[in-house]
Amino acid sequence: MEYESGNIFSKILAGEIPCDKVYEDDYTLAFRDINPQAPVHILIIPKLERATLSDCTENDVELLGRFSLAAINIARQEGLQSYRTVINCGADADQTVFHLHMHLLSGRKFSWPPG
Repeated sequence: MEYESGNIFSKILAGEIPCDKVYEDDYTLAFRDINPQAPVHILIIPKLERATLSDCTENDVELLGRFSLAAINIARQEGLQSYRTVINCGADADQTVFHLHMHLLSGRKFSWPPG
């Protein structure tokens, strides 16, 4: 899928839209979701532009590893014992912003299957 330039996450990365930042490193930015689906709902976005998880290639191995490590670091920083990470990939999976992102959710019991 073609990357949607100018999306809300790109604007947050550019500092055009403020966010409630909880974590940042050289590869990722994380902030609290403005429409939380759990008591803790943090969005983690890579600083590189990828529309969906399916747009990643073998060249993105480091990006994906750093992306996952960011979730672990945030969970530790927030003192989370249990949490769920979710990456929606594509419109049918309810991805609404086409900038790769991970949801880190915690603070309530989750059921399976999700959705």
